[in-house]
Amino acid sequence: MIKTLSKADLPLPKPRVSDPEVLAAEIIERLTYGIGKDAKVATPHDWLTATILVVRDRIIDKWMESTRATYANNAKRVYYLSLEFLIGRLMRDAMSNLGLMDEIRQALGSLGVELDVIAGLEPDAALGNGGLGRLAACFMESLATVDIPAYGYGIRYVHGLFRQQMADGWQVELPETWLAHGNPWEFERRESSYEIGFGGGVETANGQNDETRFVWKPSERVIATAYDTPVVGWRGERVNTLRLWSAQPIDPILLDAFNAGDHIGALRESNKAETLTRVLYPADANAAGQELRLRQEYFFCSASLQDILRRHLQQGNPLSALPDKVSIQLNDTHPAVSVAELMRLLCDIHGVDFDTAWEITWKTFSYTNHTLLPEALESWPVPLFERLLPRHMQMVYAINAKILLDARKNRSFSDPEIRRISLIDESGDRRVRMGNLAFIGSHSINGVSALHTELMKETVFADLHKLYPDRINNKTNGITPRRWLMQCNPQLTSLLREAIGDDFLDDAGKLTALDAFADDASFQEKFAAVKRANKERLANLVASRMGIRLDPSAMFDIQIKRIHEYKRQLLNIIETVALFDQIRSHPERDWVPRVKLFAGKAAPSYHNAKLIIKLANDVARVVNNDPSVRGLLKVVFIPNYNVSLAEVMVPAADLSEQISTAGMEASGTGNMKFALNGALTIGTLDGANVEMRDHVGEENIVIFGKTAEEVGKARAEGYNPRATIEGSRELSQALSAIASGVFSPDDRDRFSDLINGIYQHDWFMVAEDFDSYAKAQRDVDAIWTDPASWYGKTIRNTARMGWFSSDRTIRQYNSDIWRA
Repeated sequence: MIKTLSKADLPLPKPRVSDPEVLAAEIIERLTYGIGKDAKVATPHDWLTATILVVRDRIIDKWMESTRATYANNAKRVYYLSLEFLIGRLMRDAMSNLGLMDEIRQALGSLGVELDVIAGLEPDAALGNGGLGRLAACFMESLATVDIPAYGYGIRYVHGLFRQQMADGWQVELPETWLAHGNPWEFERRESSYEIGFGGGVETANGQNDETRFVWKPSERVIATAYDTPVVGWRGERVNTLRLWSAQPIDPILLDAFNAGDHIGALRESNKAETLTRVLYPADANAAGQELRLRQEYFFCSASLQDILRRHLQQGNPLSALPDKVSIQLNDTHPAVSVAELMRLLCDIHGVDFDTAWEITWKTFSYTNHTLLPEALESWPVPLFERLLPRHMQMVYAINAKILLDARKNRSFSDPEIRRISLIDESGDRRVRMGNLAFIGSHSINGVSALHTELMKETVFADLHKLYPDRINNKTNGITPRRWLMQCNPQLTSLLREAIGDDFLDDAGKLTALDAFADDASFQEKFAAVKRANKERLANLVASRMGIRLDPSAMFDIQIKRIHEYKRQLLNIIETVALFDQIRSHPERDWVPRVKLFAGKAAPSYHNAKLIIKLANDVARVVNNDPSVRGLLKVVFIPNYNVSLAEVMVPAADLSEQISTAGMEASGTGNMKFALNGALTIGTLDGANVEMRDHVGEENIVIFGKTAEEVGKARAEGYNPRATIEGSRELSQALSAIASGVFSPDDRDRFSDLINGIYQHDWFMVAEDFDSYAKAQRDVDAIWTDPASWYGKTIRNTARMGWFSSDRTIRQYNSDIWRA
């Protein structure tokens, strides 16, 4: 007779071993019974899925162990709310962090399968756009690495941002079908489903002690269902959870309508729900796009908060203890509606009085600001917000009244100050300021570099900083060295281990030991050989994708990031045009061979950004086909920038372009990735470039251009770009060539408006910084011609970038903000 066991007595599965023979046997078993394929007819994709499932099994052992320990200790958890998680491919990441890379390679080799071949087939998860989402992914990995219990919350986008293709040099947006064949890393959690409402109205009812209760009765409802992906920390000591929400209709089909012949109308609710999680950042140039964006943000925030409160109460914790057991980090303003939603859940669902709920709320939330650009500090038209979220609009007004009355009575704020801190912007059409809501509803507000944090205090949040002078703090961004050194650059990692041992694998700060080898000729030769191999790999990729041949002995000068005017890809292209002219005009000079490489996506509705991509491609077509250049200059724009492409481009870079207008880049993380992998940075004193200069030494970075203070002063004093342009022969000639159609003979006026913008206002200081930038590029040439000097500087960059590990950043968040 089989004995019935209680749940507490149920046996735990035995941890799986990592012997290559056992792994090979398990891969065959998964191939057979998990996928239904005979090894003799299995495709590379079948082998990939089978291998992922075997690696996943070992992750699950650690995942359950981590979860059990957190529950047993009733430990405080960190919840990271982000609209983006740009996690990239996961198999190599998981194998490396579990220490399984060599064993899996041997296991697959014994089966006649190459690991590198199948690993390259794994799709990039299309869950992010750029730095914001990649930072969230690095943070999730570091949270597990430094042993902090955490959940990441976001949206399970079916198509994500978009797949970028080029049609005659123009960006074309196509759906990114990363989920078309399923995702073996995720687990659907049907039990973690929550109802999300929109629209309707608010009614009143009598509460327990005759107090008035507010009841929101939405006119629309959808179901949010959780999909969990395990996130493995270094050495596999902890596995945390990335929980992404998918939207489903309450009634998937209106059967009466279907039977009546209205087949399209019968699926109306289903289509409406699925639209919520189909695309990242729907174009918001129209009212429908704005509404969908707000719906997305509320959808994932409400589901996440309901999930957090359910878990908190399930462990027997009172709501009053929420700040002691829960820390919720808002990654930018996208999740800011969480402040109003938590207030609604506490007051309306759980019966907490308003003042107590507010005390719980602001002590639970913390907010990371990522930008000083006004358009990136979200705001919503009051009519839209009130129609879509009527109860939340009431909460916003109630919170606003509480804050403004306190500011007026107890802080003696003036009328202009009151207007600036208000949650409602009344300077034009009334709008709800989400940045102000996130600030007021959080006990901690952090910037992401030292410069950015100080500028926050002086600019966008000056009045709120006066109201709450102890809330703003700095947490300079970081990157995970596991993905951005050990995985993307295994040859360099092996060289470092040979030179300084393995300590840096567990503590990136130990990379400083490499300083002793910076001027060692033998080590420089090995370092250069690794860089050459990485450049050859990128050259092969460009040749296979684009049919363009690159010379790996040339300087690889790379700018990869979201296409935006403040990031100044345009400055780079204009200087390229000027260099093109100089090479042709002065063939007698010893020009340094350069390959200018660009990659990045432009928002679909951002006209000038898309025009900059077209200009880069038009310049490339002319430069690359001009025999008088003699191969000394090539220009390449690689389409569809994503994490996997970055993992090839970053290790291959000789020169890292970090040239944003000073005061406009909050931090940057691409700058850190390039320098860690032995590239020299050319950049402005913007974002984390300032701290990078301090860490690597000003002699090991090339700085140009105006400072943030000088940019502000020039704007305030009425800077005249036309006079600057006319005073620079190279700049004037380059702008004239672009504007007159030299690079666009099929449409000579194509770039005239873009160039006129520089003549008329030049908000991003392209003309003002041009001469300084061009001189800095010639300084780079001079360094390049002295290999000992070049490699001495780039080796010191690798040696001194350990401080920029996201492990350090997360530890600072925890010690200063979360205290988990």
